[in-house]
Amino acid sequence: MDDFFKRPLAGADRTAMALGCYSMSNAYGRRSDDESLQVIRRAVDRGVEIIDTADYYGLGHNERLVASALAGRRDKVVLSSKFGYVVQPDGSLGLNGRPDYLRICCEGSLARLGTDRIDLYFQHRVDPDVPIEETVGGMAELAAEGKIRALGLCEVSPATLRRAHAVHPIAAIQIEYSLWTRDAEAELLGLCAELGVAVMAFSPLARGMLTGALRSRDQLQPGDVRLKYPRFSEENLPRNVALVDRMADVAREQGCSPAELALAWLFARNPAMFAICGCDTLAFLDANLGALDLRLHPAVVDRLSAMFAPGAVAGDRYHAAMMKMLQSS
Repeated sequence: MDDFFKRPLAGADRTAMALGCYSMSNAYGRRSDDESLQVIRRAVDRGVEIIDTADYYGLGHNERLVASALAGRRDKVVLSSKFGYVVQPDGSLGLNGRPDYLRICCEGSLARLGTDRIDLYFQHRVDPDVPIEETVGGMAELAAEGKIRALGLCEVSPATLRRAHAVHPIAAIQIEYSLWTRDAEAELLGLCAELGVAVMAFSPLARGMLTGALRSRDQLQPGDVRLKYPRFSEENLPRNVALVDRMADVAREQGCSPAELALAWLFARNPAMFAICGCDTLAFLDANLGALDLRLHPAVVDRLSAMFAPGAVAGDRYHAAMMKMLQSS
């Protein structure tokens, strides 16, 4: 796995885009399983090497979907999954990072994915009630048994990453990172470079906002998780749409789509980063892959960075309960 992340991004040697499968399992409303299967297969055919899922996505549905799509292609991809979320009786989310629990989760994921190993296994969120040393120690045992190949953490603080890395090398982290979520730039990205930890950016298009297509809450289906998030509230969404419209003006100047521009900015700022693009239609997949060929002038990168400076985006990333699951120190 270390060799994979150290391969250069140039040419066809490695694509900087991973396929995130979260949106295929009802996160943003009902989706077509048939088209999702086509998306995963086309992504692999187009050279996307990382397929990212989790036991929480559709409560197992997503892992089974991925397994079906990868039948006969499993060895062509780096398969990434996650554990740690627990759905409570009232429907709320809890966290569990205990070694005995993660072992149960891993065995379940292996069965649903129809594979004998998970290439990248992430803790979905850090459990504040379980020392990270215990959780990573349990993950290391699974690695020693060959059930997982490499360890990862999601939304982890710099201090926790250092502690975890001292127990067992952390191959990669997943963080939300895009033009409108740039918290990681303060310290975490530098630490990852220091430790040799790969960075995988999820929601690089801000849950669809940076495509420029989302204009109103009326476009969101019942059950869409974005309806709960402050940035998509009736108060904040108009301000954020106006900000994205300014970015769309730059995209027109560059002769590309807003989505291509947002992804190209990410790659320009962090050339070694992987963007986890949640494509759930063939059209979205093809559009996002187009960003890999776009090169931005440094002045354009700086202009976009200033446009989306801290405070420009209105609202928190998540509702209060989810915000409590994010580490900040």
